[in-house]
Amino acid sequence: MSRSILITGATGKIGRVLARHFLTVGDTVIAAGRSFDALAELAIDLSGNGGTLHTLCADLMAPGAAATVVDGLRQIGCMPDGLVNNARNVSFLRTGVDGRVARQDFLDEFALDVVTPYELVMALADAPDSRLRAVVNIGSQYGTVAPNLRLYADPVRQSPLQYGVAKAALAHLTKELAVRLAERGIRVNCVAFGGVEGRVDEAFKQRYAALCPIGRMLGEHELAGPVDLLLSDAASAVTGHVMMADGGWSVW
Repeated sequence: MSRSILITGATGKIGRVLARHFLTVGDTVIAAGRSFDALAELAIDLSGNGGTLHTLCADLMAPGAAATVVDGLRQIGCMPDGLVNNARNVSFLRTGVDGRVARQDFLDEFALDVVTPYELVMALADAPDSRLRAVVNIGSQYGTVAPNLRLYADPVRQSPLQYGVAKAALAHLTKELAVRLAERGIRVNCVAFGGVEGRVDEAFKQRYAALCPIGRMLGEHELAGPVDLLLSDAASAVTGHVMMADGGWSVW
């Protein structure tokens, strides 16, 4: 049976891969993003992949964003039974020359990674016409372990502290929501990805490979499987779980 899945941050690297996958298997995808132009480009890129694609433009950092998303879903006429909290904004990942994080950057990162997913889950769960049954939060290995600074040529700028701290909070939010929504039949899980190829140079890839048990970064083709599993009925007994899809990085 086909599913309807809302993916936030759908125009980004991971979001685009996930949207393509779920369309290919025949699901309905509601791709949410904050740029009309990026969403229009995504729709062109994903045309002909099967399934049904809707786009929804919303700034998730704006006040009342969750209510705006729910209103947009009603206008589309498609309330989702699955939600993937994937939105990212790399502009928040800044540090000073001394390695310190400005208060606003810390607060913005926490707001998008933790507060927004919470508000969106609860808005969808509380909606009178809710169909929500499964949530997957997109986390990171750095929500479980601190970074190995030897990986980075410039750790201060390339490994911002606020990112891992926010992802750790997202992992715990996953557990809190799993407990609090269990009686409503809503499962909440998290996939904590390791580093993904495509945005780093060869020297970085070689350093990463030496520090990871599988000896390489993740490929884009490895991203959708864990998310699909946790959204599916095959994982009906799984909730509150943080799945480490990191090639064993967090084992060492």
